[in-house]
Amino acid sequence: MASVLLYFLELQMLVRAEPQVPCYFIFGDSLVDNGNNNALTTLAKVNFPPYGIDFVNGPTGRFSNGRTTADILGELLGFDNFILPFATARGQDIQRGVNYASGAAGIRAETGQQVGDRISLDTQLLNHGITISRLLTLQRNLAFTKDYLSKCIYTVGMGYNDYLNNYYSPQYYPTSRLFTPDQYAVVLIQQYSKQLKILYNYGARKVAVFGIWQLGCTPAGLARYGTNGSACVKMINDAVQLFNNRLKPLVDYFNNNLYGAKFTYINITSITAGDPSAAGITFVNTPCCNISATTGLCIENQAPCSNRNKYVFWDTFHPTEIINLFVSGRAYRALSPSDAYPIDIRTLAQL
Repeated sequence: MASVLLYFLELQMLVRAEPQVPCYFIFGDSLVDNGNNNALTTLAKVNFPPYGIDFVNGPTGRFSNGRTTADILGELLGFDNFILPFATARGQDIQRGVNYASGAAGIRAETGQQVGDRISLDTQLLNHGITISRLLTLQRNLAFTKDYLSKCIYTVGMGYNDYLNNYYSPQYYPTSRLFTPDQYAVVLIQQYSKQLKILYNYGARKVAVFGIWQLGCTPAGLARYGTNGSACVKMINDAVQLFNNRLKPLVDYFNNNLYGAKFTYINITSITAGDPSAAGITFVNTPCCNISATTGLCIENQAPCSNRNKYVFWDTFHPTEIINLFVSGRAYRALSPSDAYPIDIRTLAQL
């Protein structure tokens, strides 16, 4: 744990006084949702304790005990305040960026429908179009706004729910009967490619695409399928890796074929590899909070574990803040060449 915190402090010392980019736009699911689901009719919302127990503003709709990876990346990029959710971002605040992420959202529109309302990636992109219209009204200069958006950082992390809350939920979805794991990865990548192209057409140029976490190692995945004594569910991890393996060629395609595109792939599998006990983390597949049998989320108002920095998982799906610190730190400044391809987010911001 000490080494993780020391690395993060070193990164913070590298951050300049002014933000390194004019704005930061965030697309994703519950791993980076910061309140967009609060007003929705859905089981996928967490605007209650013990969520946010270690966050400066308490429970805000973040699916963690503290900051998300997007929050921390914003800090590393030099922003003084957290990027606001689309649900509440208004006025001049949108010039710093907007967070569109939504718990239970997926690349596929139907993903997550069993838990209620959610904002799919398609709808997040539509919301970004609304933001751009608002920016044009504020800035009153199309050429300026276009140049402004080209300098911003965009992070996109999707696919988590397309597996756990779609492909591996056969009681709700037919996808696992319609597609082999390899076919499903191809179908997802084809749709994802179109969605990322829409983001490019909106003016995005500096885009970091995050791979999917090893879902077979989550408490939810373990509870659903068991492991026969192994640490993770190999079947799920292998399927997810088929998707992740296609992200690097996708980034290459965009960079080689879209004028001015500067896409990069953040390899979560590489970043989270290794022994977590080296960082003082001893509970690798047990949630920190008391879990609802219905949702897999923390039970409202029940006290969580006190030694949260020793846990990988906050609930059955989402990592603790200490893990988010580590992941965002290495996404921002890669420790290994395999962490980011072709460049890390720190370098992307400098382009």
